[in-house]
Amino acid sequence: MKNKWRILKILVTVILFGFLLSFSLKRFNNARMENVSINMNQGKTPVYFIDEKDIKDLVKQYNPTKKIGDVKIPELETKINENPFVDSANVFMNLNGNLNIDIKQRVPVFRLSKKGKDFYVDEKGVEFPISKNFSYPCMLVMGDVEASEYQELGRLIEKIDKDDFCKKYFIGIKKEKGGYNLLTSDGHFKVELGDLENIDFKVQGFKTFVEKYLVYQNPQKYKKVSVKYNNQIVTTLNPYFKDNDSMLRNAPKIEIVKTEEKPVQLLAATPVKTEATPEPKKEAKKADVKKESTKPKTTEKKSPPKKSTEKKKETSSKPSSDKKKKAKVIVE
Repeated sequence: MKNKWRILKILVTVILFGFLLSFSLKRFNNARMENVSINMNQGKTPVYFIDEKDIKDLVKQYNPTKKIGDVKIPELETKINENPFVDSANVFMNLNGNLNIDIKQRVPVFRLSKKGKDFYVDEKGVEFPISKNFSYPCMLVMGDVEASEYQELGRLIEKIDKDDFCKKYFIGIKKEKGGYNLLTSDGHFKVELGDLENIDFKVQGFKTFVEKYLVYQNPQKYKKVSVKYNNQIVTTLNPYFKDNDSMLRNAPKIEIVKTEEKPVQLLAATPVKTEATPEPKKEAKKADVKKESTKPKTTEKKSPPKKSTEKKKETSSKPSSDKKKKAKVIVE
């Protein structure tokens, strides 16, 4: 009998508890939703792509009656996650009947201009559009960058942002002919990186170039500084810089004159020796021939070798001028 009474008591308590629970749940579901709390989880760099008003409008769509029991929490959560500016979202209801929404927005690493379209790329390599309400200051990247390079390119930009030296010099990245170039703020030159391998070593090479050479020169002197080669820095001069213009034009001329003067002197010296030796013979002939009066004939015979020497000089000078013209084209 005692066991029966115990079982009966348990059954009665369970029924009463179930009745009270159903009654409280029904009352709770029919209650009006008092508050909607939206928490935008911000990191070190705050972003404002999403407005709280937009999220509240979504809540109204999924709860038109404003009752707690009519809120479709799973559907609302998936809808918020479909927003391209949202990295992750969590929607839940507390015991007080308040709806809580935690949202983490995407943070751009760089802005990519590709095939006439502009969009952001986050640290995960996900593309998302540019917002009309908010513009995030980040590195601008131009060129046909492949999606597989997004994360590696993001790591390069992260290193630039953390380094005060790089952050001062580099303002953009451009991909040209399969290689990357860093655009600088000081001067009109660009830094050629090549591929994205050994980035630390390449950036360190540019630092040494700036500290040892560029500090004492005008940055506009250079058009390009290449650090893509191993243990080597190659610079290209700016042809529109005034000092470079004189240097590019005068330096090759000096080298060409030095190499061309020697053969010209040799060609001019050989006929002089032949003319110097027969001079005594000419005087003797003149003494003997005075009686015969054949002076015009001797002059006619002597004139052709002089013309030949002049032709030799002319022919020797012509190739030098032609060579000078070719060298100018190569230098330019």
